[in-house]
Amino acid sequence: MDTMTEPQTHDTHPEIVKRLTRPEGHPKSVIAMIKSGKPCLEIAQQLPAVEKAIVNAKRTLIQDHLDHCHEETVGALPRDKRQSIDGFKTITKHL
Repeated sequence: MDTMTEPQTHDTHPEIVKRLTRPEGHPKSVIAMIKSGKPCLEIAQQLPAVEKAIVNAKRTLIQDHLDHCHEETVGALPRDKRQSIDGFKTITKHL
């Protein structure tokens, strides 16, 4: 099975959709601010919230995919053996 092209659904997909839907109106309001000529400082202050929502969704998707693919390939690991996987997931927070 080619997991790169097969449809995949993970447990966290609804959470990711929620994370991306929540700020959906935020980019629209930033666009409205730009069109109405708001000061650049005010606009720039709004952009980190939009960026953070997308980064968090990306991180959740990657970490869930790692868990899912690992379990599919190797099977479930006992807690004491998960430390290296958990360490890898922790470092992905810095991507």
